[in-house]
Amino acid sequence: MGVAERRSLIGKIEELRGSTVFCFLTSVRQGLPSQIADDQVRVFFDHLLLLPTRPVGRLDVFLCSNGGSGTVPWRLVSLFREYANSFNVLIPYRAYSAASLLALGADEIVMHPFAELGPIDPTVSNDFNPTEENTGRRLGISVEDVKAYVNFIKATVGITHEDELVRAIEVLAQKVHPLALGNVERFLAQSRMIAKKILRTHMTEADDHAIEEIVENMASKLYFHGHPINRKEAREELHLKVNLSITPDLETTMWDLYLDFEKDFENLEIFNPAMDLAGLPAGTTPLRKEYELLHAYIESTRLCSKYVTKRRYELIQVGQIGQMPQMGQQAIKEDILSQGWSHSRAP
Repeated sequence: MGVAERRSLIGKIEELRGSTVFCFLTSVRQGLPSQIADDQVRVFFDHLLLLPTRPVGRLDVFLCSNGGSGTVPWRLVSLFREYANSFNVLIPYRAYSAASLLALGADEIVMHPFAELGPIDPTVSNDFNPTEENTGRRLGISVEDVKAYVNFIKATVGITHEDELVRAIEVLAQKVHPLALGNVERFLAQSRMIAKKILRTHMTEADDHAIEEIVENMASKLYFHGHPINRKEAREELHLKVNLSITPDLETTMWDLYLDFEKDFENLEIFNPAMDLAGLPAGTTPLRKEYELLHAYIESTRLCSKYVTKRRYELIQVGQIGQMPQMGQQAIKEDILSQGWSHSRAP
């Protein structure tokens, strides 16, 4: 299927739900995950401006993403509330991390039986983070990993004396820059603050205890950032506003729509340029391959927006002794040839 066929499926969901539907998906392809990012807020605004009347009665966001920037969900929820009396999310597959945070802002969360949410504890990366030995890449620090280390020392090992605790923290600080640890605490506070603000867009002061419980569960008590939260757990244990009464027609249409996006993203195919270069015919020179890669979709019946990069990968020799390359030392060079959003209006 293509954009025209997807518009038909989006229109069917709108009819079944009595809503206006925006689709928001980022790549979950292995080797090419893409993130929720600041530039997407501006694209959403372009879509909202095309609404024939506003506010609309019900806005549904069809959502699939591994997550990304923790501040974007607050910006999007605030924007959606300006243009709709009711904001809801439809989750066909996965909505992790920042995508889960976005879902917390919904009046109703409609989860397909295959759908999953995830914890909202942030993973922090900045210039003070430790680097990976072989690549020099900055490693992300999970907020909950830092807390778990301290709890391990105190509860599991049984160290409670102040001097011994200080030494344990000093060991951690030798591996992780103290400013990186400070940044972890700042991000934890920010994540919880944003989660509370998002929940209060559809909950009242009388619900403050429930809000605190949801944030604590989603940010800390699930323990593992990759923990998948199914729809029954989300409703019965975490007390989220999950609608379990999804009709067979809506369930089928949601999945059909996701499968079409999945095909465009090539989510079932591992992105591995090194393997592709190794598979080129013998004698090919240079060992080079170009790709057009899809990272994000924001789509409605009126407008289709997608973010694409064009990249070239080439196998090169690295390391020099005089003017001669060292045998066996190779690397893959990546060149970004173009990148950006493209938009197409419905005819």
